[in-house]
Amino acid sequence: METLVSRPRINLKFADFPLVIRKSKIHRYGVYAQERIPANRKVIEYTGERISRAETKRRGEGEYTYLFTLDHYWTLDGAFGGSGAEIINHSCEPNVVARIMKGHIIYMSLREIQPGEELLVDYNFTYTGDKSRCACGARSCRGVMEKLTPKLTRDLINARAARDAKTPRAAQKTKSATA
Repeated sequence: METLVSRPRINLKFADFPLVIRKSKIHRYGVYAQERIPANRKVIEYTGERISRAETKRRGEGEYTYLFTLDHYWTLDGAFGGSGAEIINHSCEPNVVARIMKGHIIYMSLREIQPGEELLVDYNFTYTGDKSRCACGARSCRGVMEKLTPKLTRDLINARAARDAKTPRAAQKTKSATA
């Protein structure tokens, strides 16, 4: 069975503006606007096979996953029957936002999007102790794709402090080795 992973494409039935999939600086492929998209407009609907939580857990183990949680029971797997919205990359400075409306996942523009600009959404993953590294490169990048919570903020501060504590010792070792 062919999946979106092997041949990413935009399903024009679900896109309200001309979009194209190209290589991305952030991660593999990205979705790009082909014309100006005004603020507060529906851009594309996220579609895919509707799967249960048990199946979501099984499919979530792959190298590339295109899973979007719809509610407490259902998830959409964009790798099967996806509209192309599942290729939209994460950014800490998004230009689209996902809204769930009457059982549909709709990406709405947060601001005007220029032709050639990559569509970006904040994934806001739930923090469960594991962190997904962010590669968006935005000025306000928080370093992870998870939604900032007090626990995640504490863990990030502690990790940074531990990393900073190691740095001076490594610099001292280098100095004494050259002396």
